[in-house]
Amino acid sequence: MDCIPVILSGGVGSRLWPLSRQAHPKQFMRLTPEGKSLLQQTWQRLQGLPQLQPPVVVANEAHRFLVAEQFQELGVTPTRILLEPIGRNTAPAITVAALYVTEVLASDALLLVLPADHFIQDVAHFQWGLQRGFSAAAQDWLVTFGIAPTSPHTGYGYIRRGESLSDPDTYRVAEFVEKPDLATAEAYLAEGNYLWNSGMFLFRAQSFLAELAQQQPQILDYCRLALRQGREDLDFIRLAKEPFDQCPNLSVDYGLMEKTQKAAVVPLDCGWSDVGSWSSLWEIMPKDAWGNSCRGDVLVYNSKDCFVQSQHRLVALAGVDNLMVVETADAILIAHRNAAQQVKEVVEQLQARNRREAYNHRVIYRPWGYYDAIDAGHRFQVKRITVKPGASLSLQQHHHRAEHWIVVSGTAEVTCNGKTFLLTENESTYIPVGAVHRLANPGKIPLEMIEVQSGSYLGEDDIVRFEDRYGRQTE
Repeated sequence: MDCIPVILSGGVGSRLWPLSRQAHPKQFMRLTPEGKSLLQQTWQRLQGLPQLQPPVVVANEAHRFLVAEQFQELGVTPTRILLEPIGRNTAPAITVAALYVTEVLASDALLLVLPADHFIQDVAHFQWGLQRGFSAAAQDWLVTFGIAPTSPHTGYGYIRRGESLSDPDTYRVAEFVEKPDLATAEAYLAEGNYLWNSGMFLFRAQSFLAELAQQQPQILDYCRLALRQGREDLDFIRLAKEPFDQCPNLSVDYGLMEKTQKAAVVPLDCGWSDVGSWSSLWEIMPKDAWGNSCRGDVLVYNSKDCFVQSQHRLVALAGVDNLMVVETADAILIAHRNAAQQVKEVVEQLQARNRREAYNHRVIYRPWGYYDAIDAGHRFQVKRITVKPGASLSLQQHHHRAEHWIVVSGTAEVTCNGKTFLLTENESTYIPVGAVHRLANPGKIPLEMIEVQSGSYLGEDDIVRFEDRYGRQTE
């Protein structure tokens, strides 16, 4: 039976601020020594499984080009990328994927549901556990994977396993329990019959939908409408906004797995982490003899058990213990490792104040490349722009700003008011207010250039698009 991974890539990862932000969350970042993003690792660790098919990815529509580009780097074309107009938790996300597989692909494949932002150290044991789940899933069990706990963790939900099924190393789920307090978690660990809830699942597409029809018919109805009324856009399917907005906001655990009589669990001991906080990242990262995990330009003296990450400048620590220090271009986090879960509240405070740092990095990624807003002041802004080989920005116009373009390296193809010409290193041009213009990179290497904007209004929404190969309207 075919196995189609369903990769859920809608998370924000606010506890990993300031590195993870709403516009560029943790699943797209290369946080671990493997050199690939968490999303890319999610796919790579499945290689070698029998009858493995390309994935169906469910993602926030704002991240669509990030998803496509990261799979392109791996040489993989997803079966489909389904775009959510709004986050509605895991039950609707899994439902639209299951409906796509059954109604569009006309398949009853096994669906392997995986969050895009987890880390697993022992891939061989992970695949061993998946193989244990295939047999039970083929017999209509809705299989989840429980992680053998290594500590009385209070940040995870737990699964109490019941009697053994006929398949080896597979058990009936006796109970799902919410995140416990410390005393309860210690009791779970001592009893030995509880597992961390990993949020990974395996089941036949039809089995999942049949059970959902009994337990959550509203979710099924609204998701079916959202898929059928959705529209294709390049390599994506945009789910229809109105029916998806009305869909109940429920996790698959609460909405279905806690209610069904068909839930089974396979225990895993594979070095799993949900990378849910800086403290959990510290746990899986290499450390020095004093327990410090450091990345970037970092100097640590007479300190222990610290997590330090620097992106742009020297960060020095002296005489401190158990700290998390994360430096980015526009924000620095300093917190005690025991306060790792409170970073989410910091982000909520930033959002309440409408601070840009809660949503965007200084570097903004676009399907054609990215730009870094390196300076700004009254009536001016300076950006460093990188355009990928063969890529181009939209044919566009601004009503309130003029732009000066200076090529640092590579070749720029410039269109301005109907004229097209080339610029090379150390050459520049001027784009007047109101000019219809386009920037493209016809070369084989990245185009690096400096853009100086000047005018009465410099917002990103001062743009009129006439042509855009990426189908964008406003971004």
